[in-house]
Order: sequence, then structure tokens, then C-alpha cells
Amino acid sequence: MAVTGNGNRDASGSGPLAGVRVVELAGIGPGPFAAMLLADLGADVVRVDRPGGGGLAVDPAYDITNRGKRSVLLDLKSADGPARVLDLVERADVLVEGFRPGVAERLGVGPAECHARNPKLVYGRMTGWGQDGPLAETAGHDIAYIAVTGALGMIGKPGEPPAVPANLVGDYAGGSLYLVIGVLAALHHARATGTGQVVDAAIVDGTAHLTAMIHGMMAAGGWQDRRGANLLDGGCPFYGTYETSDGGHMAVGALEQQFYDTFVELLGIQDRAPARKDLARWGELREVVAERFRTRTRAEWTAVFEGSDACVAPVLSLREAPDHPHLAARGTFTDFGGIVQPAPAPRFSTTPGALTTGPARPGAHTGSVAADWDVPALLVREKGEN
Repeated sequence: MAVTGNGNRDASGSGPLAGVRVVELAGIGPGPFAAMLLADLGADVVRVDRPGGGGLAVDPAYDITNRGKRSVLLDLKSADGPARVLDLVERADVLVEGFRPGVAERLGVGPAECHARNPKLVYGRMTGWGQDGPLAETAGHDIAYIAVTGALGMIGKPGEPPAVPANLVGDYAGGSLYLVIGVLAALHHARATGTGQVVDAAIVDGTAHLTAMIHGMMAAGGWQDRRGANLLDGGCPFYGTYETSDGGHMAVGALEQQFYDTFVELLGIQDRAPARKDLARWGELREVVAERFRTRTRAEWTAVFEGSDACVAPVLSLREAPDHPHLAARGTFTDFGGIVQPAPAPRFSTTPGALTTGPARPGAHTGSVAADWDVPALLVREKGEN
């Protein structure tokens, strides 16, 4: 049985990408997350793990980014490793790799070798800096990529160092999601024309793309190029977070006038709140709002604003989030295999995505992959190693 994106049980485990075959060359971060998303949507993802493991040494039993996949062990530096990967590629629709530029080519599984075996293949490349440019060959992580694109510089309080938003903005938003968009677009093209192509998904490109609206606002004079001075970056007193009496926090996003009116009424400051459009008094307004929030607990304020159009919500921790009534009702999180985790997203009315299996253990599916993909050489190699 599988857990669908609607929070229901689905025996088929099918999704909109059912029948799509994906080869994932094991890596860390955005590549595995992108492949997980493809698996969530029904693709048959075979992860090629290296003997001895690698990456961040997360216990495979808890590596949710490998859920719904199957794994085979292949050493790409061995004599027959590249040939086995190409055997899989010949039967695949998509390949995902996250090596530095040129590494896949040196290993013998670059785009030229893969397209020689399968001209329709979509070859997805996930890197931080991209396949070319002065920094292409250098190492990096999420924080560096979002730093040079201007995204990191927008986050945080004025007069303090920028706040680090985990690795969500670069690795996953600017990286994984753009890789998936590119892969699906290229797959559509390949099925229409019979011609595959390379998708160069660079985190710097995707993250920069995410700032499109902000650049437009800045060009129009509606955004200042500094932290904490704008409508959406915490500079606005009715778009930010406030501490409650018990050390919790509430998030306020009452931007529109009608929502703001409801906000100040429920907060109980409508008779002493400065005019919202008087930017010179925003500091005073912020203090009035902050003082009032400090008079009650997070739970009490949550009850006050519950069900209203004030656009106010409690700031929850990762452990608290699955129990939020709305998220619980929608099945946004699920307990699968004893691990509480996000359910597949987005949702589909006819072909819902589903969780079919937990995290793939390295090398655990050699037999089933060899049979389903008709690559018997995988079994020959495994027996030889034993």
C-alpha cells in the first residue's frame, strides 16, 4: 500500500510519471532530492550507489531523499562499472548526475557516451556553479551560491549578518526544483521529437531566477537594496515575526488594507496604531505591535486569530508542524515506515503521487532492477563480487 499526496491509501502506487525510468548517479543534496520528487510522482528511479557509500554519511534507513527508489551498487571506476551504467541508460528516459563538470565524461558516462546508446535520453546535470564559467570547477555549497546571487543578502535584520535559511533557497528551490522543471520539459520534447538533450541546472541560475520579482520592484523604485527596509523582508511592521509572552513567535502578513484592519482589531491596537502608510512611523507601529504580542502566549494568540483573515499564524518547529490542524487534515505530512515526513506534492486529481517504499538501502534492489530493466549483467557482476 502507498500513501498518496492526498493523505489516502493507494494500492497502485502510480503517479503522473508512472512508466518513466530514471537513472540517478548517487550524490548529495539537490540531485537526490530532485530524483526523490520524480519518484514521488511515480517514476521508476534506480539509484547507482558506490561501494562504501559517500556523501554526508546519513544512515540510509533515515535518508528520506532516497524514498521510493531502488538501488544498485556499481563502482564507476571499475573496469565494467561504466558499461553497466550505460546498459541502464539504454533503457532509461532520464539520467540525473551531480558531479563537478567533466567528471562524468572522465568516468565514461558523460552525455556523448549516453546519447550514443540512447539518443532520446534526457541528461540532467545538477551543479552549484553550472557547467561553465570561472567558478565551474570549484567546490561550493548552498550558502555560497545564494550569496553571490543576492538572495542571501536580502535575508535578516539590518545591521546584522545575513540570516542563513538552511539549504532550502539554493539547493532545493534554486537547484532541485529547477532541475525537475528542466528534466520534465526536456522529456516532453524528447517524446515529441525523439531527440534527447542535456539539462544544465545550476543553483546560481535557479536562485537568481527566483529573485525576478524583486529585481522588477527594485527597477521600479519599490525595493531598497538593503536588508530589513522593504515590504517583504521584515522591514514592514505588518509583515514579520513577533515574540509572545512564552518565548514563542507569531508570523504576521497583513499586507492588504482589509487584512490589516482585521489584524489590528483582533490584536486590540486599532485605537493606538499609527497610520500604516506613514513610513516615518513604522518603527513606532512595530513597537506597538511587539508590545501587544508580548502580553499573551503563542497558543493564546493562535486562538485569537484562528479562522480570521488577519493573515497571522504561529511559528511552529519542524516537530510541531505535522500536528497543525490544517496540515493534519490535508495529510501534508505522513508517517511512513516509522518516519514522519512530508507527503508527495503537488497533488493530482487522477494520478496522485504516492510513497511506495521507504529509503532505498544501497545495493538492495539489484535483482529486481536486473529483471525489470532487462540488464542481466548486473547479476553477473554481483555474483562475481561474492
